Amino acid sequence: MNQSTDLLNAARAEALFTSPLSALGQPGPAEVTDAIRRSVRAHRGTRGCAIEVAGEYGDHPETAVPRMRWALQCIEAMHPRHRR
Repeated sequence: MNQSTDLLNAARAEALFTSPLSALGQPGPAEVTDAIRRSVRAHRGTRGCAIEVAGEYGDHPETAVPRMRWALQCIEAMHPRHRR
């Protein structure tokens, strides 16, 4: 996997993290894609999502860590890494 794909997946995970989608369920690809799209719009871009994530890690690290783990797992399931 190249660096640009890693950065894209990180941005996707941050957007999913900031979405209202529940981490308790198993959302499908369409739900995840829609949640990412809405979150990026709501936060005025991926930088806004990153700022929100940083704030949550600062204010609520005990819930931010498992939520980001969930977001990364969702993104990895949709966009698996191809190792060489």
